[in-house]
Amino acid sequence: MSTNQAAIEDLIDELYDVLEKGWSMPLMGGKSFVDTEEAKQILDEIREAIPAEIRKAKAIVADRAQIISEAQREAETIVRVAEDKAKTLVNQEEVVRQAQARANDIMAQAQVKFREMRQASNDYVEDIMRRADDTMAQALAELRKTRQSIKSTQQNNQQ
Repeated sequence: MSTNQAAIEDLIDELYDVLEKGWSMPLMGGKSFVDTEEAKQILDEIREAIPAEIRKAKAIVADRAQIISEAQREAETIVRVAEDKAKTLVNQEEVVRQAQARANDIMAQAQVKFREMRQASNDYVEDIMRRADDTMAQALAELRKTRQSIKSTQQNNQQ
């Protein structure tokens, strides 16, 4: 669990505490009076923390692009090295055939490694994005629920 997610969850727990500290009036059907300033302050802190999760998700996407770029450069370097080795062995026919086979193997290995690294980075980013999405969805649902509860309390207070 990320530090920011833990902070958001702590703030939500704190908001629940504020709601639990509210005092009830008899015959109000379970409605409570709460310190709205304290609740608003907690909601503001949650609002500030959520963009940090979004920035973190964007950084993960950028890391994915960097990993793919590094894999591509590594694959190109491996291919260049293989081609250079093959060129130096052109003088002898048998050696040339062996070099070509080896270069093809190296190129195939580089391509396989590149695909594996790209798939692994895509899987990693997808997992991180899914978890960030889940976290933000949970936080948003809790925020909406709390907001509705506060709105209902305010409406009942006005009546």
